[in-house]
Amino acid sequence: MCEQLSETVSKNSSLHILSERTQKPVIMNRTCKFSNVTNDYLAFYDGILCDMKNGMTHADLSDSISHNFITQMIPHHQGAIEMSRNLLRYTTCIPLQNLALQIITEQTRSISDMQGILCRCDSLHNCREDLCCFQTRTRKIMQTMFCEMKQACTTNCVNCNFIREMIPHHCGAVAMSENTLRYCICPELVPILDAIIRSQKQEVQNMQCMLRCLCC
Repeated sequence: MCEQLSETVSKNSSLHILSERTQKPVIMNRTCKFSNVTNDYLAFYDGILCDMKNGMTHADLSDSISHNFITQMIPHHQGAIEMSRNLLRYTTCIPLQNLALQIITEQTRSISDMQGILCRCDSLHNCREDLCCFQTRTRKIMQTMFCEMKQACTTNCVNCNFIREMIPHHCGAVAMSENTLRYCICPELVPILDAIIRSQKQEVQNMQCMLRCLCC
């Protein structure tokens, strides 16, 4: 993978350092002027992030944790799909093209799976205490994710920008799924959560490798 990445992008000086503990970028002072391509990419990204945030924070919640997870995760998945489509308008990096297409395929299927069980999962109700604990933790996860996605280090390398934005997005999905598994939920939802955790943890590892290969 590193060899492919090296052929598609040239090495450039980085505007951030990578934390060894968290594998997240630490923002440093920006000294570059953004290109028209970068500005176009960022304008679409800002709109996608805004739509995702609105969809997740204004989701129609009920007394079912299963229902609440699904209604909040669907706009989250849709955000990843739109982010990937935005990247595909600009990137010539084949490994990143493949990753973006994989995200679109996986998360489109996951949305369909969740929509297919939503009505049945609505019938499984949870107690008020569990609902409160679940939603409090979910809200904290979402706030952290939104903040990290908004504040992701930005340079004139669209490929690097996408990766730094998508990593906290995926980490948010993993944390939300793991939180949901702590409660009594619809049995049909469990394999969907397991698939989200498994696939997105692997994709985070792949993206961290890409960051190093791209010298982001």
